[in-house]
Amino acid sequence: MSQTPDSAVRTYLEHHRADFLDDLSAWLRIPSVSARPDHAPDVRRSADWLAAALSRTGFTTAEVWPTPGAPAVYAEWPSDDPEAPTVLVYGHHDVQPADREDGWDGDPFEPVVRGNRLHARGAADDKGQVLFHTLGVRAHLAATGRTAPAVNLKLLVEGEEESGSPHFRALVEAHAERLAADAVIVSDTGMWSADTPTVCTGMRGLAECEIRLYGPDQDIHSGSFGGAVPNPAAAAARLVAALHDEQSRVAVPGFHDGIVELTDRERELLAELPFDEQQWLHTARSHATHGEAGYSTLERIWARPTAEVNGIGGGYQGPGSKTIIPSSAMVKLSFRLVAGQEPDHVEKAVRAWTADQLPAGIRHEITFSGATRPCLTPLDHPALQSVVRSMSRAFQQPVRHTREGGSGPAADLQDVLGAPVLFLGISIPSDGWHAPNEKVELDLLFKGAEAAAYLWADLADTWRHAP
Repeated sequence: MSQTPDSAVRTYLEHHRADFLDDLSAWLRIPSVSARPDHAPDVRRSADWLAAALSRTGFTTAEVWPTPGAPAVYAEWPSDDPEAPTVLVYGHHDVQPADREDGWDGDPFEPVVRGNRLHARGAADDKGQVLFHTLGVRAHLAATGRTAPAVNLKLLVEGEEESGSPHFRALVEAHAERLAADAVIVSDTGMWSADTPTVCTGMRGLAECEIRLYGPDQDIHSGSFGGAVPNPAAAAARLVAALHDEQSRVAVPGFHDGIVELTDRERELLAELPFDEQQWLHTARSHATHGEAGYSTLERIWARPTAEVNGIGGGYQGPGSKTIIPSSAMVKLSFRLVAGQEPDHVEKAVRAWTADQLPAGIRHEITFSGATRPCLTPLDHPALQSVVRSMSRAFQQPVRHTREGGSGPAADLQDVLGAPVLFLGISIPSDGWHAPNEKVELDLLFKGAEAAAYLWADLADTWRHAP
């Protein structure tokens, strides 16, 4: 009896499991820590290793792309179908710093399997999730009898994600023509849990600023001058107090302009997740939830914009007292943005709001860092449905939907390439990204490869029948 495509995929994955783990372990041994200049040769070695591995897999092009910082890897494998869609997979090959004295049970760059878990820095974030695509595409070919993927498949694997991706947008802009795609798959994400497979539908954006306030030209005596001149530390406190209204909604005029509100269906889907608020508070090391009125905790961290005070200071900070009016104060703010918000518009709104809040005699300077735009894929987007179907086939159960509260470079790909961003990741919260003893669950890693094996034919068929 002939095998069904699903059983053929699973058979291929099982037969090549050991070779795949050998390859992954070899890559994990390269300490590609982008944040440490002394590891720059290792990051380059990691890029070279990946380019060679992609060539061995069958990609017809595999190149190392230099940047002013760490190198990225680009690969492509054209379909033999002239009407096939083009899909770009994104990931990163750099990793967080890791040392034995941080609390690791062993050498963080010597992979070890304990039970059904592979421990090493980068096992989940993100080398394991990048490399499962090499196994997935080969399983796709084996199950379908094809000699080339059903889609024009491209990969872009950057080397600076753990350092804030400072050169990523410029890289994408410089190579926009070669990176052009109908859809982007991000495999640098995770699922709700091993028992609850999920697909992420969006990430929040980010804008950050530092506001410096200046009053007297030097610290002055609070008895001689207090109550008669403005105090920059008090102005900083009033500024922070005015940031939210009584409903904990951001009170900056114009801040919410253009926001794409949650639909009723999206709220229903988020409510279906097995969310334990007390466990979440334990993880957050916090004692009560708080936030914008009218929204659940998950809605607040995934789908609502925020303004947070990251730091505030000014005046005397030492022991005892020093009765002064300080000459300066500062506030550091960060704003998480949701679909429909534009960082440039938010920056202008915050600048105007700040100027309106400050009394005469207080000068100020605002410095904004580089911003990240939010990204969101609608629930009914055909490409998202392909990802959901492929994950459902691999896990053999329904797949739920999440969003990400954080921010990342995926939005740059959506912005520059004008393509929808989809998330295909299998990591779970206990994998310990950035923490000692990072690991990946091997069964889930191979489920990721299986989902990728189904995805390419599903996307090709979706495009073929799209209106």
